[in-house]
Formats: sequence, structure tokens, C-alpha cells
Amino acid sequence: MPEEPVFAVMYDFDKTLSPKDMQEYAFIPAIGMTPEEFWAECDRMMRAYDMDQILAYMYVMTNKARGTFLFTRETLRALGKAVELFEGVPGWFRRINAYAGKLGMKAEHYIISSGLKEIIAGTKIAGSFERIYAADYCYDERGVPFWPSMAVNFTSKTQFLFRINKGVLNVTDNDPLNEFMPEDRRRVPFRNMIYIGDGLTDVPCMKLVRSNGGHAIAVYQDSREMVNALLLQGRVDYVLKADYSKGGALEKTVFAVMDQAAAMNRTIGLHVGSVETARAQLEARKKQAWARAAGENGEMTEGSGPDEGNGPCGI
Repeated sequence: MPEEPVFAVMYDFDKTLSPKDMQEYAFIPAIGMTPEEFWAECDRMMRAYDMDQILAYMYVMTNKARGTFLFTRETLRALGKAVELFEGVPGWFRRINAYAGKLGMKAEHYIISSGLKEIIAGTKIAGSFERIYAADYCYDERGVPFWPSMAVNFTSKTQFLFRINKGVLNVTDNDPLNEFMPEDRRRVPFRNMIYIGDGLTDVPCMKLVRSNGGHAIAVYQDSREMVNALLLQGRVDYVLKADYSKGGALEKTVFAVMDQAAAMNRTIGLHVGSVETARAQLEARKKQAWARAAGENGEMTEGSGPDEGNGPCGI
């Protein structure tokens, strides 16, 4: 367990921290397609071959890049430089970290996205995250992808919540993730979590965090209609505009949740302290009772000797 409580903020990426899907900024124009054409081709592949939606777009990217775009780890990461961010995002993480510190907690930030890990890693905010959990390829010695190494869809996202919860952050550590761990030994309790997303693909994560005592926020750009439905269906706690500016509604809401988490951590600490004191006092009373019993037994044993020696045959 960490010395100070950890407060984890987990984010989807596309349309949560950035206004558009990351492929639309530089990759799709580079292969000579429109966003509508690209995503239609991904949908066609998915339906034609019963593919996972994420694997479908990963295949289309590699296929359409042939002869038009050098598709390597390095060029994918370079695409991240073109990704735009919502207002206030660059300074957001520093402000959250500072506020957590004032409350005696440590803030950690995580990406859980169906987008491409290397593109996210190329953005200017990549260094703000403890981990980036996203779709990825295996790359050969030249940096050319030859197989998907990770496909993160809307349901598989939830495994990363448990990784953060238990502190098993390496995606290859599966046995420790599945082993039983008492709640009080988990590195980040769910009550110390916020998940921020923008839509239906985030619902499993939002629901899991909420059902275990954490909070979920749905952000929107223009229309609230779809995210309002999530709120009214009990899938999220708050609906807020995707504006990460200092002093904005989103920041105030996250600060309020952090206040609640810090208070809960303190009250749970007081409860645990009371329980430990009660147990220690009970143990002390048991030891005193055992000592008295042992002393009484000892006095009886010592007193019986002389009485036996005073009998008629005792000379």
C-alpha cells in the first residue's frame, strides 16, 4: 500500500480530451480519404469478417497506408503532434496534482482508450499519465507493425480499472490481477477513482467505477442530449462540458469529488484506528486474564505441598 492515498483519474481520449478521433487529424488526410470514407471502410471490414471493431480499424490503417504513408512506430508517434486538445487540458494535470497534494493525497492519471497508443504517446500531454492503456501493435526491428498486440474495446477497458485498483499495472501480469486481494490491501480503492468519458463506449467503465463507490463524469462538446440520457439512466454522476479550464465547472466538480474522497479516507482511517485500539485492548485483557489464571494455579500448587507433608506418615 502507498504511504499516502492515491486518487486516480482515468480518461478516455477521443472526444474526451481531444475534440475528434485521433486518426482524423493527420493520418486520414495523409492516405487521401475523408473521415466518412475511412470509418465506413472500417465498418465494412468489421461486418464482412465479424471482426472486433478495434481490430477492424487497426487493419484498415495498415492496409490503406501501403504505398501512401510510411507506417511505423515513429511515424505513428509523430501523428500525435497534430492532435488538438480541449481548452485547459495542458494545464489540467498539474492543477489536479497540486490540489490532491493539499488534501494529503497523490493524484495519478491514466488513459484507457480504444485509440492508438503510439499516437497518444506523441501528444504533448503524454508525460502526464502513469500509464497509457490503448490499442497497439507489435513492431519489428525496423519499427514496422506486424501484428496487433493490444485491442482495447469498450468491455475490455474494464480490466484496466482492476489493474489500477490492485496496483498490477503491467499488462502481462495476469496471475496477480486475478488472484484474490483483500479490499484494504488494494492500492487505489474505487472510492478514490473518477472515470471521465464521452459516450456509450465508456459505459462499462463508468458503471463499474460507480457501482464500487467511485464517480463517473460524461463530457460533451455541443449537445448534451446523449450524455443526459446516461445521467438519467444512472450510468454517470455528472454531465459537464469538455472544458478543462482553471476554475471551470469540470475542475470544480473534480475538486469536490476529491474533497469527498479525502474526507472518506480520513474517516476510514479513524475507524481502522478505533478497531485496532479495541483489538489491542481486548488482547491486553485476555493476557491479563491468562496471567491471573496462571498465578492462581501456581498458588494452589505451591500451597498443596506443605499440607501433604503434615499427614500422619510425614516425618
